[in-house]
This record gives sequence, C-alpha cells and structure tokens, in this order.
Amino acid sequence: MNNKHTAITPSEQNSLLRLDKEHVWHPYTSMSEPLPSYLVDSAEGVTINLASGEQLIDGMSSWWSVLHGYNHPKLNAALQQQAAKMSHVMFGGLTHISAITLCEKLVKLTPPGLEKVFLSDSGSVSVEIAMKMALQYQHARAEKSQHKLTKTKLLTVKNGYHGDTFAAMSVCDPVTGMHQIFEQVLMQHYFAPAPKVKFGQVWDSNDVTELSALFAQHHAEIAAFIIEPIVQGTGGMRFYHPEYLKACRNLCDQYDVLLIVDEIATGFGRTGKLFACEWAGISPDIMCLGKTLTGGYITLAATLCTTHIAQTISEGVAGCFMHGPTFMGNALACAVANASIDLLFENDWQAQVQAIESTLINLLKPLHDHPRVIDTRVLGSIAAIECRQVVNVAKIQKRFVELGVWIRPFGTLIYIIPPLIINTEQLTTLVHAIATVLDEDDCFS
Repeated sequence: MNNKHTAITPSEQNSLLRLDKEHVWHPYTSMSEPLPSYLVDSAEGVTINLASGEQLIDGMSSWWSVLHGYNHPKLNAALQQQAAKMSHVMFGGLTHISAITLCEKLVKLTPPGLEKVFLSDSGSVSVEIAMKMALQYQHARAEKSQHKLTKTKLLTVKNGYHGDTFAAMSVCDPVTGMHQIFEQVLMQHYFAPAPKVKFGQVWDSNDVTELSALFAQHHAEIAAFIIEPIVQGTGGMRFYHPEYLKACRNLCDQYDVLLIVDEIATGFGRTGKLFACEWAGISPDIMCLGKTLTGGYITLAATLCTTHIAQTISEGVAGCFMHGPTFMGNALACAVANASIDLLFENDWQAQVQAIESTLINLLKPLHDHPRVIDTRVLGSIAAIECRQVVNVAKIQKRFVELGVWIRPFGTLIYIIPPLIINTEQLTTLVHAIATVLDEDDCFS
C-alpha cells in the first residue's frame, strides 16, 4: 500500500459517493442513471489509489494530460515555490517571470514561424481563440484592402474533435460527433471526408481529391482550415498519413487560407515527435496547445500564431485581439508548465516514447486476430483497439478496476495513452487487462 494512502472508512466512502451521485454532474454522464464513479484518495507515479484500497495503473493519463506521472516532486516544488510568491495576478497591464519564460520556451520548441503566444484556460478555449484569431485576421485584412469581408467560415475534416465549447463544437464531426444535437444553433462550416490513408500505408494522392475540390470551390469564404495533426483522437483514434497534412499546408498556401493545427492532445511527444505536425515537416499559421502543457497539474492552454497574423490583427480597427480570459497567464499554471517542459527533456522523452511504442506493438500483436477486434494500432505512446461491438462502459470499467487498471473506453474503442514514466511491467498489466475483457461478453453491448 502506498504510504501516502489515507484510510477513509467504508461508511465515509458510501456517504461521499451518495453525495457525489446526488449533486455532482460528471462529464458525458446521465444524472438520472449516472455511470459509477470511483472515489480517489491519492495518486503517485503511474498509480491511482482508490479510497476503497485498490491501486490502479493509469492507462489514460487523466485524459491525455498527465505526462510525468502523479505527485512528481519537481512539479510539486514548482507549484509551492510559485505559490509562496503569488498564485495569480491579472494579465492585463501586468506580467510575471513564469509566463514570460513559458512563452519563450514555447516559441523555441514549436515549428518555425510561431512567435506570438496567447495563454488561456483550457484546450477548448484555445480552439475558440484560434478560430476567433483567424476571423479577426480576415476582418482586418478586408478592412485594410477596403474589400467586403467574405472569409467567415472554416473548413475541416470529418471525424475531428476540437472541444466542447460552441465554436469548437462547430468544427467537430457533425454526424458521428458528440455535438450533433446542437446542429441547429452552431455556426455552419465546411467538412471534407476524413483522411483514409493510414499512417504507415502507401500514400495515395486521391485521398485529398475531395478536400482539394472544397478549397477550390469555397476558398473565398474560408478563413482557416483546422485539423488534428496525424491523430484524430476522440473521433476514433485514427492515425493518418503525414502526406495528407502536407497537402493541407499546400492547399492553404495555394488558396490563401490560414492553417490551424490542434495539438492539444498530440503535443509534447505523444506521437513520437515533439509536435505531431513535425511528421509532415510543416509549420502551421496557428497552433493550439493544452492538456499536458502543465504535465496534468493545472488547466492551461496556449494559442500560438505568426507575427504576420498578430500584426495584422493589431493594425485593424479594434487595435488589439478581442479576447482576455480572467485567469490568462495564471502564475501557478505557468510555473508548473515550465517545470514540466524542463522535465520532458531531462527524462529523454524520445527514449521514453520509443520504449512505450516498442512494448505496445509487441503486446498488441496477439490481440489483432481476436474475433472481437477489427484493428489494433500504435503510434508513439498511443495505442487503440477498435472492437466490433460497442463497449458497456459501466461493466467494462468495473472489470478494469477489478483487474487493477484504469482505462476509460468509448464507443467501440479501447485505448491507452499512459504517462511517459510507465514501465514494461505496468504496460503489460494494462494490455493483459484489455485482453481479459475482450473475452467477456457482458463487457460489450
């Protein structure tokens, strides 16, 4: 048992869980028939300690965010040192070392040309900012040239996911996504078919035929094209060919459209490159970062753009970018983000990811031929098992807890994206748990 684990009596646990069920609305969960929630007492390394005593190997990195494991001494120290000075000050008219240092790091680490950094609260908000930035840029351009503003829409691909806020929802998959019930009130954008050629397959230029046609037909209306580079996450854990992303960059250049890459889930080494767009050797005009930016400690996001975009917006009628979150540049979040980025390089993230990828490839090979499995795929520290049936979330979650792991499937997908510090034994336990539930009929609908 972890020595930081504090005993909570069964009676206290039951009381807390009753209150949770009555009052706390969890994500994507019904309040009339809520999915079970498990009471966490503490977490350390790759382990989540439940109040009921179970120790679970975390295969989800708390929705992709925990990079170096839980309760890391260096990240804890960064928070404590910053809190001793100040936790937050308004970012309007004030600045501080943690934010300046973080923005400098991000400019150095991201692809060339991204020189201006706008900090915000969460990944969804960073997408809102990117879209708003693209639209205000096009407004300023039209104003300067005294032309009518026509570039007011975005182009994206199906099976994409960019967040849960309203502008972000409008560029998520309109049919299979989670937000189709809001179709009547969302901004209407253009959608190309999802990339079909998989990562590692032979490239076929026909994969961008329909995308190219949409650019050609509607480019006068399109302010920006937004895409998750290489990995379509919540839209199906689909890994597509880097040549597709190269073609996106070329089409944006050809038709005078801004390219936005959403690296919220893929940034900081998850795919085997520091940023996934490096697989295609391209630089976007705008990049969104979030999730693991702080190593999973505090919510923080960043939207980076080129100097040209920033200057064009700043020279427009508004004279500034019209956005300003209250907790923008939060000192605690920036401090722990700086420590997390430093730790990434101290730990030799490339070796960590390569070791995870190699182990996952070997472990998932036997599952590829399972009668319940359509496909297994691995890229960097990401592994996905696509099943023929939809999972029963409540039952499969319970079984995973019984097997000593934390894995949260959705739809027909069981996937893992563990912290980079995970070892081979822990990875083996995760995959063994997946293999076990694949044989159990009641874990599937």
